[in-house]
Amino acid sequence: MSEDDRRIEGTGTPEADWTGLESLPAVAPRELVGEGQRAVIVAPHPDDEILACGGLMLRLLEAQREVVLVAVTDGAGSHPGSSLWPPERLARERPRESREALQRLGAGAVSVQRLGLSDTRVAAQAGRLRAWLDRFLRSDDVVVTTWRGDGHPDHEACGRVCAQVAQSTGCGLLETPVWAWHWSWPGDTRVPWRRARRIVLTPDQLDAKRAAIAAHVSQLGADVSTGRDPVLPATALARLLRPFEVVLQ
Repeated sequence: MSEDDRRIEGTGTPEADWTGLESLPAVAPRELVGEGQRAVIVAPHPDDEILACGGLMLRLLEAQREVVLVAVTDGAGSHPGSSLWPPERLARERPRESREALQRLGAGAVSVQRLGLSDTRVAAQAGRLRAWLDRFLRSDDVVVTTWRGDGHPDHEACGRVCAQVAQSTGCGLLETPVWAWHWSWPGDTRVPWRRARRIVLTPDQLDAKRAAIAAHVSQLGADVSTGRDPVLPATALARLLRPFEVVLQ
């Protein structure tokens, strides 16, 4: 796949067009992460853990599984050229938003490891990320991260590194589409649908995820200093607030 055919522009594929996902096989989180195993969520930016797998995280905690969050960057690059959200403000606010989101989700006790890599430049720092994960991960861990074909460079870099580490350590790997819902469409052969599984969410779990997303204020409002729309517009949120999440197993 090339980045040219996976552009994150415009409104993307409407949620109404995403029919048929309900037929994907459903899997219980306790089957993905066994008793005594850790789920290590590797999030490129301080909202990806909620957008991609907030429901999965909540269900794992309800199943009494240990969850660790690895925050790869502080998300300081989300508003280029902005005087309202300059990088130094984002570097303070986005981790704070992430902590608030975890509290709202009911995951405030989750251990968080912040690596401080540069937002938008994870691929250039892939060696640092891999070295850290090589030291931190155990062979029986299950790593949850963004899909290596997601269309966002940082998401893809995290996916590639985690896949390499999983192969070398023997730990499990689950990948989560985030921006693929924007540029892809049902039946798109670029997506490995045979690996796709559904994590079903109850109404209460979905409400908790929605409340957690609302904590990411910096990503939800228009930027009056640049005239740009929200990083997370309503069209994107509609695709990420289904009554299920999809993981690639």
